[in-house]
Amino acid sequence: MKQRHQSKKWYNTRKLNKITNFVINKGELMLEELNAETKDHMEKSIEALKRDYKTLRTGKVTTSVLDGVKVDYYGTPTDLNQVGSVLAADATTIVVNPWEKNLLGDIEKAIQNANIGVNPNNDGEVIKLFFPPMTVDQRKISAKGAKVMTDNAKVAIRNIRKTANDKIKVLHKDKEISDDESKKAQDEIQKITDSYVLKADQTFKTKEQEILTV
Repeated sequence: MKQRHQSKKWYNTRKLNKITNFVINKGELMLEELNAETKDHMEKSIEALKRDYKTLRTGKVTTSVLDGVKVDYYGTPTDLNQVGSVLAADATTIVVNPWEKNLLGDIEKAIQNANIGVNPNNDGEVIKLFFPPMTVDQRKISAKGAKVMTDNAKVAIRNIRKTANDKIKVLHKDKEISDDESKKAQDEIQKITDSYVLKADQTFKTKEQEILTV
């Protein structure tokens, strides 16, 4: 009888350990998923920053200055690169060659309305944009614009950190993780945040050098 009682006690203890391990593993799994999600969102902030940089002018003109231009294509606002080829002929010239020549006037008007700093030259076949070489002051203004974009990206990264920490606090409140696990998890989120803030700064330094180099 005593043996049966001990056997039952051993079984219940083993069952309890399994349940406890499941709870621990579940909490750890949720934290791992949260870390991966946080990294993914922060990486997207860096990607968005690089896209924003493309709207800035550097020493060498790029076709990205026309990314926001929409052409009235038979009543539908359409991206410029969907109605013709857009190429950088050299460091200061962009050539737009429409698939349909009757769109030349609409493209010219769209570029004028976009206020990109130069007037389009329509020769009846293509549209050429001649960008004058950047002055030192213009380069400095462009670099300041890149700095503002970088600061905004870092704000976005820190907001993602706050969201992650709020989720950790909820897990802790719901007893999914312990006090120690909550602290370690928030420390890990801070490490991830620091790495992406550093990445934003490094991205800015590269872009700043590109803008300021004559």
